This record gives sequence, C-alpha cells and structure tokens, in this order.
Amino acid sequence: MTIARETIVGCILAGGLSRRMGGADKALIRLGPLPMIAHVAERLRPQVSDLVINTNGDPDLYRAFSLPIVKDSIAGFAGPLAGIAAGMEWALQQRSGATHLATAAADTPFFPADLVARLSDRTGGDAGCIVLASSRAHRHPVFGLWPLALHKDLARWMGSTDSYKVMAWVERHPWRVVEFHDIEAHSNGIDPFFNANTPQELAEAETLLATIKSGSGDKG
Repeated sequence: MTIARETIVGCILAGGLSRRMGGADKALIRLGPLPMIAHVAERLRPQVSDLVINTNGDPDLYRAFSLPIVKDSIAGFAGPLAGIAAGMEWALQQRSGATHLATAAADTPFFPADLVARLSDRTGGDAGCIVLASSRAHRHPVFGLWPLALHKDLARWMGSTDSYKVMAWVERHPWRVVEFHDIEAHSNGIDPFFNANTPQELAEAETLLATIKSGSGDKG
C-alpha cells in the first residue's frame, strides 16, 4: 500500500545561508534559462498535491513562483529540520486531508521524477514511517517523506535539543531508505542528487543539464 499523492504536500527547502555561493541566494541563481529553484519546483510539483517554499530570505524574491512561502519558526538558520517542521506546520494548518510532507533541496535540480512515488512505496503501508532517499550508497536526508503525525515530536525536539542534525531526530522513529540509480545520459552516469553548493558545482550543473537534455534517458 502506498501513500496517496493527494495527501502529500511538497516542500522545497531553500532556507540555508548559501555561504559557499558567497552569500547569494543559490535557489535563485540561474541554471540554464531558469532559476535553480524553478527546476526543482518543475520536478516536484507533479509528484505532490500542493507545493510550498521554505525560505528565510526576502519572500518578495520568491513571489514570481506563485507558491506559498513558509519561514522557519526557529530563529538562527537551524537547518533542514527547521524547514521540515515549518512545512509540516503549513500542511497541517492549510490542508486538512494531508498526511505527509515530501521535501526536496532547492540546489538539487536533477532529482528523480518518481521520487515521491518510490518513497511512498517504501513505507509498506506504515503511515508512521519516515522514508529517505539514497544514491551511490549515500543518504540524502533532505529528500524524504515525513508523516505529519510526527510534527509535535519534531517541534519538541527542536525546542529541547542542541543537535539539529536530521538523522539525530530521524533515528528516534521507524525509518527506511530507497536507493536511486544514476541518471543515464550518454555514456556517463549522473548522480540524481547532485547539488550545486559552489560556483564550481554550478558550472558543473550547467554541463550536466546540457548532457541530460541531449541524452536519451532520465532514470531515477
């Protein structure tokens, strides 16, 4: 049994400081003809019922995407967990039928088009199970499917712990992992969770985007 798409809210995590991009908001840096976050939204939007952006920057910079914007309720740029908590809170307040939050990072434009479906399948019908993505035997905790029923526990955790590491909280609950294969483009395999954190990686992302567009496959 899978989690119905109609009950899953998507959240793009764009709340970081972008230090390695010189402080520029990397979600808004152009990759090809579009801002990086536009690529992410384009991939995530069809996989969920609703989509929101979590950012702690100037919300006016994101108005053009016509998506709800949620800020961390915890001050100090507390990391992905704070964004997950903010997305959960929005889903619980704004979508009465929602049961899960699916998250994706704003700097990872090539993630699988079947991400949410495969995370949902991996729950095995256990609605309380957290499911995370992995590729090349490396976990990607910001790409996950999160039961909204865990919101109160996460809020308590964020208010009482000095560790905002995602896995420190995840490991308190049932959780599973889904392994995703490389994107096949020409003879090169591309990690679907490649992320652009630096100007050098952004340049590499431009090359990868061109390779994917000219290639014959895009498999998750």
